[in-house]
Amino acid sequence: MVRGGGPEAAPEVFTIGHSNHPIGAFLTLLEQHRAAAVADVRSVPYSRRHPQFHRRPLERSLRERGIRYLFLGAELGARSPDPACYDEEGRVRFARLAQTGLFLRGITRVLGEAAHARLALLCAERDPANCHRTILVAPVLHKRGASVTHILADGGLVSQEEVLDRLCAANGMPPRDMFRTREAQREEALARRAREIAWTDPARARVTE
Repeated sequence: MVRGGGPEAAPEVFTIGHSNHPIGAFLTLLEQHRAAAVADVRSVPYSRRHPQFHRRPLERSLRERGIRYLFLGAELGARSPDPACYDEEGRVRFARLAQTGLFLRGITRVLGEAAHARLALLCAERDPANCHRTILVAPVLHKRGASVTHILADGGLVSQEEVLDRLCAANGMPPRDMFRTREAQREEALARRAREIAWTDPARARVTE
C-alpha cells in the first residue's frame, strides 16, 4: 500500500512472525490486515517444530488464500554467506550485512513490491524486538523512506518507532535526554540488540594470538 496516493509516496511495509501459530490462525492474521503478498526473509525457510511453515506447504497455503509468496531469505536473511559480514567471534555484524549489494538489492525489491501491493515480511520470531526483520531490515527500509508496521500475535499493530522506544526503555534510556536525540538513542538500542540476537557461526570465528 502506498500512503498519500501519489506516485512519490513512501510505501508502508508490514512484518509478521509465524511463531507457533496454527496455519489457519496465521492466515487469518494476514487477511485481517489485508496482506496481498508475503516476503519470506528467513535464511532457512523451514521450521523444525512447525512444519506448516516449511517453504512449500506455506507457499501452497498462502496461494489458496490468494496471497502471493516471495522468498527473499538469500537477500535479507540474517545468516549471511559473506565472510566479510562476520566478526572475530563468528558473529554476524548487521551493519556490515546491511551494506552488501545482495542485501540492498533485497531492500529495493521490497520497496518495489510494497509500492504496488500490501506486503508483509515474514520471519519466525513472535516478538518483533527479537527478530532481524526489525533490527536489521526495518531500519534500512526506514532510511529509504518506508514506514514499517509490525503485526503482533494477537492481531494488534505496533510501529517500528514504538518497538525501538521499548528497546530504549529496556536499556534505561529516558524519553528526554539533554545530551542525545531520540534518534541517537534508538541507534544505540538497535546496535545493542543486534549484538544480542545476531547469528553466530563458530566455524567462522577467527583464532587470535
